[in-house]
Amino acid sequence: MKGHRETDFAYQAVYRYLASLITESEGDARIRLPSLRHLAERLNVSISTIQYAYSLLEKEGRVYSVAKSGYYALPVSSVNLLDSGGDLLEAVYVNARRPGMLVLSTDEPALLQPLDSPLLLLERELLRQYPRQPQSPSQPCGELELRTALAARYTTSPMRYWHADDVYIGADLRGVLEILITVLGLKDATVVVESPCDWTILRLLQTMSVRVMELPVQTDGGLDLERLNVLLDTEPVRLVMLSSTLNMPRGSLAPDENRQAVARLLAMHDSWVLENDCHGELAFDAGGLRFRDLLAPERLMVFSTFEKVIGPEAPYGYLLSRHLSAQLQRHFLLRAFRLSPIRQKAIARLYSSSRLDQHLLVLRRLLKERKGQMSVLLQERLGDALHFVEPEGGATIWARSVRQVNVRRVFQRLLAQQVVIAPGELFSLQDLHHQHLRLSHTFGGDHNLAAALSLLGDALRLETVD
Repeated sequence: MKGHRETDFAYQAVYRYLASLITESEGDARIRLPSLRHLAERLNVSISTIQYAYSLLEKEGRVYSVAKSGYYALPVSSVNLLDSGGDLLEAVYVNARRPGMLVLSTDEPALLQPLDSPLLLLERELLRQYPRQPQSPSQPCGELELRTALAARYTTSPMRYWHADDVYIGADLRGVLEILITVLGLKDATVVVESPCDWTILRLLQTMSVRVMELPVQTDGGLDLERLNVLLDTEPVRLVMLSSTLNMPRGSLAPDENRQAVARLLAMHDSWVLENDCHGELAFDAGGLRFRDLLAPERLMVFSTFEKVIGPEAPYGYLLSRHLSAQLQRHFLLRAFRLSPIRQKAIARLYSSSRLDQHLLVLRRLLKERKGQMSVLLQERLGDALHFVEPEGGATIWARSVRQVNVRRVFQRLLAQQVVIAPGELFSLQDLHHQHLRLSHTFGGDHNLAAALSLLGDALRLETVD
């Protein structure tokens, strides 16, 4: 691979190589994939290039990592429909990669309007401006230009400000959160999360032996103050994780007065507060309070990813923290994220110019239009079978079956008809949301959405539990 010089696009060749390993494998057993180091030696590229390719495949659900063991995959070509006794999340991931499937389970808002082309154009311009240096200085926490741009974007007042040294960038969101969990010493500790909660975060907390306590989001999008107060008073809560604006997958916004009351309650307790800002830019209507507008920075940290607004070419995750800087820097150095400096500079230029804000205006409009179209179809085809929350942003709709049903069997029935949904049980570790499902209103291909929703309605009616 280095015959063409190891450019910022070498990961694409690695990605294709790994994809071929997966699809060409025979048998139904899971496949153990080569380690980062062995693959880097085999392909003559850097470990960071291998890590980047793996992170893309992991995001797509084609591979998954096992702590202290490595990366694994199931061969797409040999996968049959997984039965309901298997791992449900794995079934969603694997079947979403099967050819010809209509995937209504994803949360990919940038799919409607990715910034891939502008990002790659900026990269090419920057490659001319910044020729490769034989020994460029190491920046283990991310490129300074990008960290500076993020710090400026998150600074809102002389009291609520961030510096570049408060920003940490990793290869993907999972890697960043793994470091944070380690630094905060959350193994066997108690963490409170909103429920429903993103399945990636839940699985990560579970894998790292964190004790998760779920606080259900109420009908109006707010949190139950009394219940939160009881948890904080009676449990050794080390950290509370809250949505910046949108709660996903519900797509709901808490009333400002509820956020203010929650912030006052949290200020009275000695818990870290971690703000999930992954969807913070995707509310249809601007405005509304964020927790970082209400909480003192002394106990607050923020995490997010570029991917939700830019697209899969920007999978990096990042963390903002004015605390524990020595420990965070040490762990980022030990993790040795080796990210493309040119790509980071390109992302920084998107943030520091007006390009990103212009893009967000268009993306929000497109998401709102798609949400409207999906809502109309849901009312027409499933009005008697599903009740759904009208989302106030994002790319998904959170719905509940009107009748008692076995949603897992609904999921299996739809797989046989080449439709993938996300059962609500994936968004809880405490057996909540069994009558719910998440549907995406952004998807690729030329599928007939109305016909697919009719199939969903039929499956719900057939699987009604007496």
